[in-house]
Amino acid sequence: MQAYHDTVWGVPQRHANTLFEFLTLEGAQAGLSWRTILLKRDGYRSAFADFDVNVVATFTDADVERLMLDGSIVRNRLKITSTIENARAWLQLDDPVDFVWGFVDGVPARNRWGTMSDVPASTVVSDRMSKELKRRGFRFVGTTICYAYMQACGLVNDHPVSCFRHDECAGLV
Repeated sequence: MQAYHDTVWGVPQRHANTLFEFLTLEGAQAGLSWRTILLKRDGYRSAFADFDVNVVATFTDADVERLMLDGSIVRNRLKITSTIENARAWLQLDDPVDFVWGFVDGVPARNRWGTMSDVPASTVVSDRMSKELKRRGFRFVGTTICYAYMQACGLVNDHPVSCFRHDECAGLV
């Protein structure tokens, strides 16, 4: 968990497959602990073709059944099928990176929280992202999931000001 915080969380991501990976993992986390998903991250990479959306979008019912038996991921049929459907919706975006980053005008929002308890679970921007993703056919993209996604991908810098990563992540734009 510490290594993930220190090296990944909040770092601006601008690679389409990485953005899709984070969207998948945040959706998979719904109702579970982030620790559970983080421990299964390698399993997800293996199960979902390193998050190559072109491959995941071609998954069939047989793939769903195979994944339902794969203990290296969360074996929830709705979460598995949403990943496949989300890959198909992702491919419909003209430029997924520009689409995702468009919610913050291409520049990470730099918040100045005193502690993690000050950080909201959702915002007006995550509400807007959630509605737009749902409109485009995405699933497991509620506003709380979208805000966690925005945090993880560095669209917002929610490291508290006392955290060494606050200024470091701000410099990675």
